[in-house]
Amino acid sequence: MNTFEQLPEKLQPEKRNRGRGKLDYRKTAQQQEVYMKLVFLDIDGTLTVPGENVPPDSAIKAMEMAKANGHKMFLCTGRNLGMLKPLLTFPYDGVISSSGGYVTCSGEILYDNPMPRERLQQALDVLHAHSVFCTIEGKDQSFADSNIGSFIGNSGKGNSELERWRKAIESSLGILPIDQYDGRPIYKFALMSASTDNIDACREELEEYFGFVVQEDTGLGVANGELQCKEFDKGTGVKQIAAKLGVSIEDTIGFGDSMNDLQMLETCGTSVCMDNGAETLKKLADVVCPSVTEDGLYQAFIQLGLISAEK
Repeated sequence: MNTFEQLPEKLQPEKRNRGRGKLDYRKTAQQQEVYMKLVFLDIDGTLTVPGENVPPDSAIKAMEMAKANGHKMFLCTGRNLGMLKPLLTFPYDGVISSSGGYVTCSGEILYDNPMPRERLQQALDVLHAHSVFCTIEGKDQSFADSNIGSFIGNSGKGNSELERWRKAIESSLGILPIDQYDGRPIYKFALMSASTDNIDACREELEEYFGFVVQEDTGLGVANGELQCKEFDKGTGVKQIAAKLGVSIEDTIGFGDSMNDLQMLETCGTSVCMDNGAETLKKLADVVCPSVTEDGLYQAFIQLGLISAEK
């Protein structure tokens, strides 16, 4: 974990700018030649307060300034397209949604991989047998177990993903009861249970076909996470967009806060964790920036040379 006072070795000029001349991250963007970066932004707990749809003014300003400097901005989120649409008032260059299951770049669909119908039913049967509540997520619509609202409503404040789902369920934001599921393609599950033991039991039965993400234990009597096909994650989405644009992974920057951002941060050339993020991610990130409520993105964009500080 590195704070702004001491950038890690791979972010130092001789490590991060091979063959291009020295690039001093202590200088402003106007004081040095800046090369195009691909910036991947998680939403809940990173770009916005969890469950909300309006980024801080400072984050909008940072993205506008970075795009003006030639960098490209991408959302990289566990949300499906239906739940992230309120964010699309900003002209992002693409989206990694459904934790990598659906990827777009410059208006082109690069990847679209819902799970096979038989795997969907298999997962539902196993999860319910082990008392794990779930939502199943299509591209534009989600369906939730009928009693998930009362379960999550009785828990205390948790990680950013739990808070996102609490607000979404309370406001019925694009979520229908699971008995209204209409057969549309499904990309991933959100999981909630009274114990991680229940989720671990499901993992033992399903890990041949599915990847599990379990958030850090909040000690509040609720465990939560995600289940998706092993073929994709946020990191594979980053690789697909970088390959499409012919940009080296070294020139990608990922911002996240929760355990479903792990593969994105492991993949990107530079990994940034919010100060409000999971302790596990803080330890492995190249840089830890201030929290989403403390203008963290704006400050990080300045420190990483994407933009210059306004006078």
